[in-house]
Amino acid sequence: MEKDYRDLLFEQAKKWVFEAAANIRRDMQGPLDIETKSNANDLVTKVDKQTENFFAASIRQMFPEHRILGEEGYGDELENLDGVVWIIDPIDGTMNFVHQKRNFCISIGIYQDGVGEIGIIYDVMADMFYSAKRGDGAYKNGVRLPKLQKNVTLERSIIGINHYWLCQNRLVDENVMHHLAKTVRGLRSYGSAALEFAYVAEGVLDSYMAMSLAPWDIAAGIVIVGETGGVTTDIDGQKLDLLHKKPVIASNTDIHQDLLSWLKKEENDIQSFSSFSFDSQTN
Repeated sequence: MEKDYRDLLFEQAKKWVFEAAANIRRDMQGPLDIETKSNANDLVTKVDKQTENFFAASIRQMFPEHRILGEEGYGDELENLDGVVWIIDPIDGTMNFVHQKRNFCISIGIYQDGVGEIGIIYDVMADMFYSAKRGDGAYKNGVRLPKLQKNVTLERSIIGINHYWLCQNRLVDENVMHHLAKTVRGLRSYGSAALEFAYVAEGVLDSYMAMSLAPWDIAAGIVIVGETGGVTTDIDGQKLDLLHKKPVIASNTDIHQDLLSWLKKEENDIQSFSSFSFDSQTN
């Protein structure tokens, strides 16, 4: 994507994000008309739908050749990421939005032929605007974020994690995760995947792990984390497929491989693995 065109897209997306945020702050004072989707904890409100519809209509009017991948059904049915694709989560952290009226965000990733060109994550209530353009660095409220700290180890790490990792699950023995919890400096859960990606980019978290994230949860965050020197993969260390849900780890590169190795351990390997030095050898 040519720089001038990318800059134009960024400025337009930024304008729409701030307009959408103003509408959210206004509309959240009224009835939310809360519904459930896949389960009782998978919430959607009329504000989610209105916000995605606003983005979809705006994009189609100004950039009719672009395609849209969105959470609430106002996008296109995509089988590939050819061309320019906007990947949109109108409100990431809907449960926080409903219960707390904070700790939620708008997340937009703009990709061309599968390559992340622009990432925007806007914490609506805290007025924190995280953004990145490929090759131009990442920013918070217009101030460039430094590259992530080096020589980080698991013992000195703060990890963002969903509580399901610590329960019985099909991916990793929960006892392995209990030992990991005792190994790291601390665990945090904020309830918004996009915000947790932003915190990894900022260095507030050293890693964020999630069992199953959709493309709109991660598209913007991948770009922003990448621009601060972080890395995002699935739990096998492979590049993510942005058309399907996958387990995801976004991390400071110093601990990424250590976390991937830890997740492959069985409960009976913990004793020997616990003696492993976590002073990272990852370059």
